[in-house]
Amino acid sequence: MSDQNLARVLRTIGGMPTSDGAGVRLTRVIGTPALPDLDPFLMLDEFGTDRAEDYIAGFPEHPHRGFETVTYMLDGRMRHRDNHGNEGLLTPGSVQWMTAGRGLVHSEMPEQESGRMRGFQLWVNLPARDKMTEPKYQEFAPDRIPQVAPAEGVTVRVIAGQVGEVHGPIVQPATDPLYLDVELAPGRGWSYELPDGHNAFAYVFEGGLALGGGEAAREVARQELAVLGGGRGLRLQAGAEGARLIVVAGRPLHEPVARHGPFVMNTREQLMQAFIDYQEGRF
Repeated sequence: MSDQNLARVLRTIGGMPTSDGAGVRLTRVIGTPALPDLDPFLMLDEFGTDRAEDYIAGFPEHPHRGFETVTYMLDGRMRHRDNHGNEGLLTPGSVQWMTAGRGLVHSEMPEQESGRMRGFQLWVNLPARDKMTEPKYQEFAPDRIPQVAPAEGVTVRVIAGQVGEVHGPIVQPATDPLYLDVELAPGRGWSYELPDGHNAFAYVFEGGLALGGGEAAREVARQELAVLGGGRGLRLQAGAEGARLIVVAGRPLHEPVARHGPFVMNTREQLMQAFIDYQEGRF
């Protein structure tokens, strides 16, 4: 992999403490004044605490329309239900990719009263042609997420996209996403080719690493998101503590975005209609 084709860090973003649902404490990384979005990604929240009072109230019933939510659980158990009769349990290592489409009302409630709750929720936009599609779920237990060891001291869980000949179980033709959970032992490195034409980011949630090569390499610390660009080659080099990060990429939609709260559409008129439809029970 030549240095000329290496992705570089365009900027780094720190998360912003916030709360959502019934007061669940989160760190918001995408969807802040510093990084409002990264087409097609609308929001990235990290949640992680050992304090039950930070998560026990959960996310009671709330609506969505026009986009997708991706929940990746690292620790803890979360039960989801919706008004279409769907129900499931997210356990450590499991993934739920929910397409809200034309609309649903759902809840996400912890199924534990103590212990650690940790994970991510990512919002992914839908193209105009798919915003009013029927809601659906792609849910995968931990044993359905393949894990590979592409280099010594490197393990990768492939949630979406491809590493070598291994494909992740999540498929979404609209944005052709990549979603990897990468763990590097202390001092270990890994190089990977990102999908062509995608917007991409890396978010470090354990340890720290250098991203890029040569003089362009940048240190990325824990709880920092690196916006990537300039090339397809991703080069990672863990520091003395090792590192764990998610690497996410998606095909940009290049469409207008009208969003407010739980609704993401293309025009203000569509957004107003979403509120009317919700209030009149059409979800």
